Amino acid sequence: MNDLRDTPSGQSRSPTFEPGMGGMNSALLRNIEAMRQRQQQEDAGAGFQEKLAGGVTAFTGSMVFVYVHLAIVAVWIAVNVGAVPGVQPFDRTFVILATAASVEAIFLSTFVLISQNRAARAADRQAALDLQINLLTEHEVTRLIALTTAIADRLGVHEAREPDLAELKRNVAPEAVLDTLEQQAKD
Repeated sequence: MNDLRDTPSGQSRSPTFEPGMGGMNSALLRNIEAMRQRQQQEDAGAGFQEKLAGGVTAFTGSMVFVYVHLAIVAVWIAVNVGAVPGVQPFDRTFVILATAASVEAIFLSTFVLISQNRAARAADRQAALDLQINLLTEHEVTRLIALTTAIADRLGVHEAREPDLAELKRNVAPEAVLDTLEQQAKD
């Protein structure tokens, strides 16, 4: 049986997922909404300083910021090399420009670090959630394999006696996996 259908453009697509929101699984839609709401809660719970750092980082990471700085530096240089008639140079050695750029770089890097720390905390929470879901899924799949194997065995399906199924029916101990990974990293 062919499980792919042709689209008007001649491309095949899976019948298990229809394009657009109407074709999505209701549990998936609920999960997307829950993640959106959680992100809104986290954004709303951010303090003034985190919001300020996020705003500054967002602006300084934009092309508008680049264009503004390019214009300021170009005008500064033009004035101080005497290329603008009627305007007296005030920083012929560009020490003021270098100092201002250095101080700005210190503050901008601090704002970026604050934003990165917030993003890292969010990534750590997401990684912990992913780990818990993966462990739960592994446990559920292990149980399903055991149940399916028992049913197949009762029905006399010979694949139920394959040796690799015995290994798949064993629960994975996360501690053992971590110990193995740590040992391999040492070697």
